[in-house]
Amino acid sequence: MKVFYVLCISVLVLIACSGGEDTSIVEQGFTRAEQQLSNQLKAVPEATEYPRTIGKDGKLKVTRKNDWTEGFYPGCLWYVYEYTNKEDWKKAAIKWTESLEPLKKMTNHHDIGFLMYCSFGNAYRLTGNEAYKDVLVESARSLCTRFNEKTGCIKSWNYRKSWNGKDEWFYPVIIDNMMNLELLYFATKVTGDSVYAKVANRHAETTAKNQFREDYSNYHVVNYDAETGEVLNQATCQGFSDNSAWARGQAWAIYGYTMAYRETHRQDFLDMAVHTADFWLNHPNLPEDGIPYWDFNAGQEDYVPDWNYDPEIFKVVPRDASAAAIVASAFLELSGYVTDGKKYSAAAAHILKSLSSPAYLAEPGTNCNFILMHSVGSIPHGEEIDVPLIYADYYYLEALMRYKNM
Repeated sequence: MKVFYVLCISVLVLIACSGGEDTSIVEQGFTRAEQQLSNQLKAVPEATEYPRTIGKDGKLKVTRKNDWTEGFYPGCLWYVYEYTNKEDWKKAAIKWTESLEPLKKMTNHHDIGFLMYCSFGNAYRLTGNEAYKDVLVESARSLCTRFNEKTGCIKSWNYRKSWNGKDEWFYPVIIDNMMNLELLYFATKVTGDSVYAKVANRHAETTAKNQFREDYSNYHVVNYDAETGEVLNQATCQGFSDNSAWARGQAWAIYGYTMAYRETHRQDFLDMAVHTADFWLNHPNLPEDGIPYWDFNAGQEDYVPDWNYDPEIFKVVPRDASAAAIVASAFLELSGYVTDGKKYSAAAAHILKSLSSPAYLAEPGTNCNFILMHSVGSIPHGEEIDVPLIYADYYYLEALMRYKNM
């Protein structure tokens, strides 16, 4: 809590020195969130199906308790409750959070951090209910079952092949996995058992060593030999090419190392956060409005995809509002940890203004009642292209709350 207050004060000073910022976007964003989520709760009244996106048929697409995005929906409800302090939102958030409790024992993929910390993590933070803490600790134990001492990291996916159809990934680790470490740091804080934080630190160290290029862009996937820990492949699964900078992957890295610094105060983690953030801010292909193309190098020379890319289909490269929302939230936190934080808080404010404009913020009753438009799931898979995504809404609301609190 002390770190959070220092962060708030630091950024408040930065904003004051820059002449002030327009906080009307916070009220606008949460007003729209209330409008959209109220309608969405009517469309999906039971906590058995979790809104994710719009399907190819133009209708609301939901997931059941078998994917990685379910926790973002109750997370959105918790942020609306935190902003409004209205009991109806708290009741809805509790209902949708508690429905996910069985997932605390899930060990078949790494995304239990997204599933449980975005839901139960916010629930515990805002209610102090000890039962929620216990769920989170058991979830952390489940995540640790995927850690391997030889590789020094948490296995993300199970066996699969790469896009070239030849490379076999037996121990793939994706950059997204940095986000799940927050659950482990939490478990150590509330139990006093250092094992969880040790796993998190080792994973962050290994990722910093093997998942980044000299310019601090990252490989989406690193495949390890589980017996020796050797790096076998560095590739992509959702980006444009193996050597390209997938925007959401870069956002995960910035957010992940910023969070890791908050939890450990390790300078090497802060250095990684700064380097990855500066890659983003200084990239010549970052659009003026701050909302990135889905991949910084999509369609460029010297970037050759293994998947079946048709440039005729993508004459206009799609943007990814989800990556922008993630990085806005990360920039706001990072700005409180460095002496030149003003550039990060200013960049975050710029992104939030863009996301809160008619270009990205859905009109009430449209967009299947998601808040933001124009995100990208995975173009190589031909899925979720230029559609809303529930995690875009989640990190947008989180960023707005951080902006408000500062």
